[in-house]
Formats: sequence, C-alpha cells, structure tokens
Amino acid sequence: MPQNKLILSDKSDHATKGIIALVVATLFFAGQDAITKHLTQSIPVAQIVTVRFFFFSLFAIVFAAHSIGIKAAFHSTRPKLQILRGLLISSEIALFAFALYYLGLAEMHAIFACFPLIITALSVPFLGETVGWRRWVAVGLGFIGTLIIISPDSGNFSPYAMLVLICALMFAIYNLITRKVSRHDRFETSLLYFGVVGFIGSLLVAPFYWQTPNSDQIFWLGVISITGIIGHLLLIKALQLAPAVILQPFNYFVLVWAIIIGYFVYDEILESQSLIGAAVVVSSGVYIARREYIVARQARKRLRRTMYPPEV
Repeated sequence: MPQNKLILSDKSDHATKGIIALVVATLFFAGQDAITKHLTQSIPVAQIVTVRFFFFSLFAIVFAAHSIGIKAAFHSTRPKLQILRGLLISSEIALFAFALYYLGLAEMHAIFACFPLIITALSVPFLGETVGWRRWVAVGLGFIGTLIIISPDSGNFSPYAMLVLICALMFAIYNLITRKVSRHDRFETSLLYFGVVGFIGSLLVAPFYWQTPNSDQIFWLGVISITGIIGHLLLIKALQLAPAVILQPFNYFVLVWAIIIGYFVYDEILESQSLIGAAVVVSSGVYIARREYIVARQARKRLRRTMYPPEV
C-alpha cells in the first residue's frame, strides 16, 4: 500500500477512535447529570457542586503536574479571563443542577442543546469571526426549534426552562472565553484554572448550605465525581485523536443518552412537540458544524496556496 494511503488510513482510524471516545464521554456526562438530579432531592446544590469541583481540581492538578508541571500550568498570559471562565462555569453548573430539581433530564438537555447556536451568534462580537448567511439561517432555525421545545405560549410552559436558556448562554460565553485564552495559554492551564477556580468559587457559598451527608449520599457524590473525571479524560483523549471541528456534531449524543436515561430511570417521555423542536435544534447545530469544517478546510487550502504557490 502506498505511503500516502497508509497515512490517510491512520488518520481515519484515529478520528474514528476519537469519535468513539467522545460518544462514551457524553454517556458519562449524561449519567453525571442523572445522578445530580437524584442528589438535588436531598442535598443542597452548592454542596454537590463543591464536592464535584474538589475532586475535579485534584484531577486537574495531577494531570497538569504529570504533563507540564504545576508552576508552568498556573502561568497564564490571560489570568483574569481564566478566573472569569472558572467562576462562570461553576455558576453555570450550579444553576443547571438547580434547574434539574424542577425539570426532566431529557427536557433540560433538549433546551440546552441550543448552546452551539449561541456560540456561533456571539462569535462575531466576541471573537470577530465571520459567519456566513447559511450559518445565520441555521442559527435562526435552531432558535425556532428551541421555542418549540419550551412552548412559551402554551399552558405547559415552565419558567424554569428559562433558567436552562440562561445556562446555555453562560456555557456559550464560557466556550468563547476558552477559545480566546486557548490562543495564548496551554490546555493544561485552562484545565487547571477550570478546576481550582471553580472549587474556590463554589467553596465561598457551600459552607452556608452544608449538611452532613449520609452513606447513600456519600456514595453518589463519589460516583458523580468519578464519572466527571472519566468523562473529561475521554474528552481529552478524543481531542488528541481527532480535530474538534470533526468531533463537534457528536456532542449531541448527550441528548440521546439523556432521553434514554430519563426514560428508564425517571420515567420521562418527551412530548412529540419537544422531540420535533430538539430535532430542529440538533439539525441546525450539525449543519453549522459541517459549514465550519468546510470553511476551515477552504481557509487551509488558501493558506497552502499562498505559502506554496504553483510553479510557473
């Protein structure tokens, strides 16, 4: 087999393994949310978030120390932005957990699935990126799908659905800040600030709500901490094996797992209207991811032509 075919085959195998790792990671993240929903019935949200960030910060410290060293990992060229994103994600996770107490797991993830659309819309003012008319149409259709899910004009509308939209907005801004700092800081730095700042931020609130957990609660707190770490390890591995632009559409598998887990664990069944809305949102997000891939590929081709012009 020619060498170039071997290289292409190797890249394809790596991409496939990366996709599998991401799909499994989304299963762990959906399971983590399902356990969080169970715990919110008996433990304050602040306590759940603090425990999760405590163990994740330990994981981030060990990962950074093994990779580039703690001192190097803590060095950031954008420390204020890193602290801001850490506080933002810890607040978003807390708000998401709070909303889980009132809403179904599948319903929440169906609404939350709009966050990539928000990222696309906000990437213009935040990052100065250019978004073509096709992606703007997809964003518009996706938000229509979100409105179909939450049904603001129906008798089944829940005001807590608006909290999920706020979570989606916060998570989108967090992702945009992450993109910005990733241009200057290493991955290990962002991971470390994520864990440590998130833990410190949640620790400022948790003492006011802390209660001594029983053995069952300790068990489930341990499980969500472990699933969170495993999920992020799989996510890291996926990003090592395949480009983020290829992996992005497969993030929607978390909605599939949420629907399955919600049905079997909490007897949740999404109404047909919500399923239709979710299908519109996911289709819009997948199309946007596809367009971003095409645009990025065209940009790389133009750059290669500029650097290596054809001989005359």
